[in-house]
Amino acid sequence: MSTIELPSLFLERMQGWLGSEFPDFLAVFNQPPQSGLRVNTMKISVADFLRLSPFDLRPIAWCPEGFFVGGDSRPGKHPYHAAGLYYLQEPSAMAVVDLLDPQPGERVLDLAAAPGGKATHIAARLNGQGLLIANDLHSQRAWDLVKNLERWGARNVMVTNEPPYRLADQWGAFFDRVLLDAPCSGEGMFRRSLEARLDWSPEIVRACAVRQGGLLPQAARLVRPGGRLVYSTCTFAPEENEGVIGAFLKAHPEFELVDVKTRVAFERAHPEWIGIETELPSWSGLYRLMPHKGFPEGHFIAVLRRRSGGEWREVRPFPIRLIPPAQRREIQNWLASLCTADIDPLRLMLNGHRLYFLSPAAIDAGHLRVILPGWFLGEIKKDRIEPSHAFLLALQGEQIAFKLNISADHPAILKYLSGEVLQEGWLSENERQVLAHKGWLAICVDGYPLGWGRVVEKAIKNHLPKAHRFL
Repeated sequence: MSTIELPSLFLERMQGWLGSEFPDFLAVFNQPPQSGLRVNTMKISVADFLRLSPFDLRPIAWCPEGFFVGGDSRPGKHPYHAAGLYYLQEPSAMAVVDLLDPQPGERVLDLAAAPGGKATHIAARLNGQGLLIANDLHSQRAWDLVKNLERWGARNVMVTNEPPYRLADQWGAFFDRVLLDAPCSGEGMFRRSLEARLDWSPEIVRACAVRQGGLLPQAARLVRPGGRLVYSTCTFAPEENEGVIGAFLKAHPEFELVDVKTRVAFERAHPEWIGIETELPSWSGLYRLMPHKGFPEGHFIAVLRRRSGGEWREVRPFPIRLIPPAQRREIQNWLASLCTADIDPLRLMLNGHRLYFLSPAAIDAGHLRVILPGWFLGEIKKDRIEPSHAFLLALQGEQIAFKLNISADHPAILKYLSGEVLQEGWLSENERQVLAHKGWLAICVDGYPLGWGRVVEKAIKNHLPKAHRFL
């Protein structure tokens, strides 16, 4: 018997489909869920991270930058997490972006991106080239997405807060890669989420399938000819997986399934579970990650390509209102006082009092709600410019003009991450030398930016945003 209580109708369904495999499937729920982290290769190489890491790590075969976390490790409470050196992500979910396979320089859209697991993975694969638009329909979740992208250090990202049809109306078939990680019944999260287990019912499965069937055609409108569309869920339910894809392909012959080369052998589709196996000539290009086959939780991934067609829209560059020359020179001097990063002054934009750097690939969003148009650098105050957390976390340690670099096990690190003012007495004699600098100072952990401080009267005032503090 399972150590957690699973819905009886769910068990009946899975037993009917899995047959002799069902006992192995059920046995998984006697085991604790597995944790994973994915290294931020924009900031640190996998090899360097492994030399630095204090965690018990085991490689994830389907994601070269992913690792299972074992033992008593608590990577979410480590300073390296606050510095954005990795993202904590369910290991099976790491396969999705690997199959999306974004390439540097491409235009990529993540339609339901919050809280940011797959969006940060895409940003790392783009490596600062091209454009990622990360969208989420729910406002609060969209702001959580912004926070995670800031910590990740992503510069060439826009965050929008719209339903997919509005994006399609604005941009049409524009993107090289589109990801729809669809809202689903969450059966693959049953080990992790009591709420998912309590909410589940066959009616919820059917309602999710209807919703997904409405979202997928809108996502498809945004894919250019030859572009790739990936649809994923974290559920086992064939109504939400094979059923949605089968219905979509029957209605959209301009799309086809793509049988991609995977790093490991995933289970193939099961259209026979709902009696639709004859509806398509081939069901290749659909992948199931089943927990009793070596994958921690449940995932379904479909890889599609647009063969032809698409609604053409004229997509213009993001309209930048140039900052007046005198103010622009003042901003340039301010930037130069903080870092040596090459920041094109003609890509700077003021939105109210907020200062942004716009990626050369940024596009006009028309009347769409844009929460983040680009790299947020800082805010213009009455008598100063205050640098943002996002500005610092996208810099390399060697680019920063003034910094206090301390080790991950230094007592002051946790005090800083808790929001405390750093006192002179907590620092060694060598470390106290930074107190001679008046003004903004970057706090770094083992060479990696963690947050801003400001030297005031032999102490360092804490400017780590509350949203990024350890409580």
